[in-house]
Amino acid sequence: MIWLVNNWRNLIIVGLIALSVTYSALFDHYRTKAKEQSERAVHAEEQAEARQKTITNMLARQRDVAALDDKYTKELADAKASIDELQSDVIAGRKRLQLNATCAKSGTASTGSAGDATSARLNDTAERDYFTLRERINTITGQVNYLQQYIREQCLK
Repeated sequence: MIWLVNNWRNLIIVGLIALSVTYSALFDHYRTKAKEQSERAVHAEEQAEARQKTITNMLARQRDVAALDDKYTKELADAKASIDELQSDVIAGRKRLQLNATCAKSGTASTGSAGDATSARLNDTAERDYFTLRERINTITGQVNYLQQYIREQCLK
């Protein structure tokens, strides 16, 4: 009978130990899972913050590029308007192009006074070419300035 009582007592102790080990293993399993989920949540938050910073940076750069585009587009339009105004003034005779030219002498021979020379003037084709060249120079200069500023402000950041 003592053996049976001891046996029951031993069985209960073994059962309690087994139950304790099982609960410990379950607790450890769920604690590990909770820790993994917590780490995943932290990692997801870090990724979300990094993505938000990237989006904010991209939006700021887009605003900067749009402002840069507006600035140089306006400068090009102003330069074209200035050239067009100069061209219309030259055509109307309000302004004259200044040239470094030697004038051909008129048909009469003279002692070399300035009065025997015709006035210096470009022919119509050369005048058109002059204004076209000025416009293209302004356009190229504006484009190069734009690209240099774009590289400085956007690419080298």
